[in-house]
Amino acid sequence: MGGKTKQFLAIDLFCGCGGLTVGLNKAGFKVVGAIDNEKLAIETYKANHPKVKLYFEDITKISPHTLLKDLGLKKGSLDLIAGCPPCQGFSAIRTLNGARVVDDPRNNLLWTFFAFIDACLPRAVMLENVPGLSKDIRFRKFLTRMEKLGYRGDFRILNAAEYGVPQRRKRLIYLAGRETEIPFAKPYKKRPSVWQAIGGLPPVGMSGDGLHDLPEKRTPKVMKIIKKIPKDGGSRTALPEENQLECHKRCNGFRDVYGRMSWNDIAPTITSGCFNPSKGRFLHPEENRAITMREASLLQGFPKKYKFPNVRSKTSIALMIGNALPPPFIKAHAKEILKILK
Repeated sequence: MGGKTKQFLAIDLFCGCGGLTVGLNKAGFKVVGAIDNEKLAIETYKANHPKVKLYFEDITKISPHTLLKDLGLKKGSLDLIAGCPPCQGFSAIRTLNGARVVDDPRNNLLWTFFAFIDACLPRAVMLENVPGLSKDIRFRKFLTRMEKLGYRGDFRILNAAEYGVPQRRKRLIYLAGRETEIPFAKPYKKRPSVWQAIGGLPPVGMSGDGLHDLPEKRTPKVMKIIKKIPKDGGSRTALPEENQLECHKRCNGFRDVYGRMSWNDIAPTITSGCFNPSKGRFLHPEENRAITMREASLLQGFPKKYKFPNVRSKTSIALMIGNALPPPFIKAHAKEILKILK
């Protein structure tokens, strides 16, 4: 008789609506604990991961030792700690592409993340964040402290599009093992397209999916512009000047604004403004509308049936989806961690 298959256990810090947990689960980990303090994100997480011990609380108020005890674990027995400390203070726009330092209190949550590692001593660590984190002195100090703690790690800035995510999204990922190195996943040979992600969805308003059927409101002037944008990758720059908004005539930048996605290409980075064509290239390739929240979710790499309760507000849903970690990107690297742990 064969022995019981070992389960590899992970906790998800700053879990949001669950993108990282989806990726870890698909790689073969069992996520046993998760923490976040955003109400709607917690409701969404709970709807999709009901068996995970979920903490709806400020992470700085939670003792890592209490967490271990709650989960029936001892120091050193946890396989993986993974998470993305809130990164707004490290983002390129907030820092003017690194030209100035933003003193955002959320940046110090990096040390909270480290405190959990120090207290739990997991066999492996995964940290994901915006590329701007690599230039922050706190991250350099974090790397030094991890080395002193016995972890051998490295970070890279990678494009999620090369790991099964149908969008252009550069992210920093740090992988470390206790007394062992963990390789990064190799890029996939093909990038998934917008068509592969959302091409087969039913018409908006008739799908029965609340996330897909949320209506949008545009002024007649804006709708007139949208209808004139060339299909399948067209841009507002193709329009004659009399058909452009006054603010667009005065600005040469942000050329993706009021642009359409291309069926056979990847999408732009899905952000919290992805329901608004004035925020980027978020128009549907053919239909005269912005992408729906279900389409945004799929372009972020979530499963088709992922539940989003309380779908009345596009703003709050888009914020969750835009801030989420793309599950296929996480899965690719988590599988490499699992190979080493096995």
